[in-house]
Amino acid sequence: MKNKKLVNGLLSVLALLLVVGMAYQFTPNLGSLFNRQTGTPALTVNGTTVTVESLEAARRANPVLASTDTGVLGDDFKTFVVAQQIQQTLVQNAVKSVKVSRADVAAKVKEVREANQLTDNKAWTDALQGAGLTDSSYREQVRQSLAVERRVEEIKKAVPAATDAELQAYYDLNPGKFQTDARIQGRQIVVADKAKAQALLKQAQGGADFAALAKANSTEFADRSGALGPIENGVPRPVAQVALPAEVGAAAFALTDGGLTDVIESGGKFYVVKVEKYLAPAAKPFADAKTDIATAVNEQKKNAAVEAWVAGLEKDAKIEFKDLNWKVEDPTVATVAGRDIPYSKAIEQVVNNQQFSALLQQVQPEQASQLVNSILKPQVVQQLIQGYAAPTIAERLKLNLTGTQQEIAAGIAAYGARNVKVTDAEVQAFYIENAAQFQTPASGTVFEVSFKDEARALAFRNSYDGEAEFSAAAVKAGGTLSERGQVTAGDGKLDEALNAAVFTAKDLRDAGEGSLSDPVKVGERYSVAYVTDLKAAATQPLSAVSAQIRSQVLAQKQGEEGQKFLAAQVATLKAKDNLKTVLAAQQKRVDAAAPKAAPKTEDSTGQDSAAPATEGETPATTPADQ
Repeated sequence: MKNKKLVNGLLSVLALLLVVGMAYQFTPNLGSLFNRQTGTPALTVNGTTVTVESLEAARRANPVLASTDTGVLGDDFKTFVVAQQIQQTLVQNAVKSVKVSRADVAAKVKEVREANQLTDNKAWTDALQGAGLTDSSYREQVRQSLAVERRVEEIKKAVPAATDAELQAYYDLNPGKFQTDARIQGRQIVVADKAKAQALLKQAQGGADFAALAKANSTEFADRSGALGPIENGVPRPVAQVALPAEVGAAAFALTDGGLTDVIESGGKFYVVKVEKYLAPAAKPFADAKTDIATAVNEQKKNAAVEAWVAGLEKDAKIEFKDLNWKVEDPTVATVAGRDIPYSKAIEQVVNNQQFSALLQQVQPEQASQLVNSILKPQVVQQLIQGYAAPTIAERLKLNLTGTQQEIAAGIAAYGARNVKVTDAEVQAFYIENAAQFQTPASGTVFEVSFKDEARALAFRNSYDGEAEFSAAAVKAGGTLSERGQVTAGDGKLDEALNAAVFTAKDLRDAGEGSLSDPVKVGERYSVAYVTDLKAAATQPLSAVSAQIRSQVLAQKQGEEGQKFLAAQVATLKAKDNLKTVLAAQQKRVDAAAPKAAPKTEDSTGQDSAAPATEGETPATTPADQ
């Protein structure tokens, strides 16, 4: 059983790897190309037989498809499996002329065997038999998969390079993808002692020359007076945030108006950074970004070519059903720009939707189908309509867009949102409405000491003056010490009551380098917290987060405006959405195929009983019969 699961898994994974050129988001998952070649005919695709066994195997291999074979979802899943197997067969037939050597097949088989610890011939044979295959049949399937991979590469290589007009259009509609990172000009002081770092910070805050302090004290970059980047024209070269440790970089890059950070610990060292100038992200000039633009656009054009190839194979396919149990209905769910969208394309999007997969784990199939039909499928059909309409819209608007249908649709939306701006008032409103998003919670290093009764806890709290070491004083007083370490308010390291006593109470008692909380009951004991390095909760100023907010609000507004523009353009094409009609016909068909319950009659006692079953029906049982 273990070998069977292993090989089924590796065959499916290998198939996807081998046809990676096909596995774009715009094309359906081709599934495993490794199915049994013999069995009961279910249908033919341009004369090539697809067996019942291969269809069943494809359904079982996918947890979503295997979740039910009844009701509306069962009907959907059957339609999906058939559509995928039809496409797979069309692809296989289309690459029969592609040459693949025995040596290439052998190399791939060897790779699979080694990757799955199946180099032993018996283990390999047993594993293949568990999947209903022989070494010979498996190698044939590998040959077919390599042929697909090579045909896809041929198609890609034949695609002409992007024109300057196409590159410029992509650059103009995707400004956010071609920006420089935020950078700062500044200096740092790095020392191994916290007290020394704090003393140096106070000097800097008092007006001392930071460069001189760094040159005399910093363990890093002292030779250039703490400059974060090499000195150029008398000033430090700007650096990106990645040039600093994570905690240090976050604090420094929050100073968009310049200034000094607090003392920040990272990796056993203590940092103070002075930001002399903050350089916000800016758009790269077209010339600087051209190489990256060309890579993106050329990949889109290759995607579109493969999409067109698959669509061309499907266009004139002749399908004949041999087994009526696998005969499916695949009606036109929508029509736009003279193109019909088959219902199976909508089901494909549903099956591959991660939220749908999660939904199936939470509710029964019947409930899931109701939710999917009322919410998800209408959205999916509208997205498909937009994708199918996109090339026509782009041509009408004279846009030099490239890519798959969905990529072109995204480009049209970006075109519609190209002039969207964000005002300072919108940034400020977002800041006020989402204040919690920009708050830094209180934190500190906490020691907890607990006592059997409240009186002892209170006595210790009132007597400890900070002169003796806290842990020694706590144990001497009869308490049980727990070092909680660095604690952030509400992180769960402290009991809820003790967390409140430390971070929200106003009556902490100073004692040496730290402060003591009031005693609070924790379980059956009473605890006192001793906190050092206490930092109060703070809200980042608007100036520190305005760039982040502006980007977030801009993306939201562009998304809304872009979809509005795209929908308006699609509306001019007068698309026809047949989803309601398709779903109604499907429900009627599913209901008609469902087993009929035996009608009930009333016996002489006045109790309901099942009527005699007609020929071909099984009489219903009653509790007495069981």
